[in-house]
Parts: sequence; structure tokens; C-alpha cells
Amino acid sequence: MAAEDRKAPARTQFRDVVVERKAALKLSYAKLAARCVHPGTGVQMVKDSWLHRVATGENVEPPDYDDLLAMSIGFEVDINVLQDAASAQFFGSQKVFIESAEAKAFLEDADRLSPAERQAVQALMRSLNEGR
Repeated sequence: MAAEDRKAPARTQFRDVVVERKAALKLSYAKLAARCVHPGTGVQMVKDSWLHRVATGENVEPPDYDDLLAMSIGFEVDINVLQDAASAQFFGSQKVFIESAEAKAFLEDADRLSPAERQAVQALMRSLNEGR
């Protein structure tokens, strides 16, 4: 078996968020990057060419916390979504804090949803909990 036959499938969690948010916001890479401004410094943190390379699956330097913070603003998404996706794609991390089998199954199902669908489910869960 050749080495490339044994390679694990590429992880795309972060790429998927970039692609989905770009489509949802209906912005070019340049306009999306221009929105990714660090709230403390006012500096644009990512370049449109980097976003394009992420979206097309090219090799990129993983984003750091400040990049993700700026992207959360530009993408209009919670920073935790970006942190989890970047950690999974670039570092192979997987959350292991789930204690019950039922919660684990729920999260595995949720992981198969698009980022927009996950946000909708999360909003529903929050509204249900607010009524308690």
C-alpha cells in the first residue's frame, strides 16, 4: 500500500465555515477580509488571498487567536465556532468533554449539519432554556 493510500482524509471543518459564511454573507473574498478587523487594534487581520486559499483547500498557516477574533466579527459568527473548526482542521483535535452517550450522539449528529443549521439548532436550544 502506498503512503498516500494510508493518509487520513483531509479535515475541512475550518474551510467549511469559511465557505459557508462567505456564501451566507454574499461577499467577495476582498470584502470579507476587509471586515475581519481586530476589535482592539482596528487592524485587518486576514488577507483575501489567504481566505481564498483556505476555501480552495490549499496549504495555509493556521490562524492565531487574534486572526480568529477578527474573523468572528467579519464572519458574524461566535469565536468558539472558529476556534473549534480551526483546532479540528489544523490540529486534529476533537472535543472529549461529553459525559453522556445521549449528548455524544446529539453532538455527532450536529457535526453533520452546516454551520448555519447548527446556529439555528443552537438558537432553538437557547430559546427553550430561556423559558425555564
